[in-house]
Amino acid sequence: MNPSAVTRHLVVRGLVQGVGYRWSMVQAARRLGVRGWVRNRRDGSVEALACGPAAAVDALVAWARSGPDGARVDAVEAPAPAEPPSDFVQRETA
Repeated sequence: MNPSAVTRHLVVRGLVQGVGYRWSMVQAARRLGVRGWVRNRRDGSVEALACGPAAAVDALVAWARSGPDGARVDAVEAPAPAEPPSDFVQRETA
């Protein structure tokens, strides 16, 4: 892993399920070269882990604050991450 890479664990709250948020985030992450995963949470939020160059991860976090058309993002929380991932995938609901 590149020493200048960063990892961010995100929790996105608002109207973010049923609007293509996860699919759109996967597309945005791949376009930016960010690895990680994204999944729905049973509480209605979306959770993601993003890892890559700081500028790319920051761009994905900025994207997460608005999401795709039809989403309404109320908050993006960024608690401390776990281990860096090897790719960016969509995960099952947790």
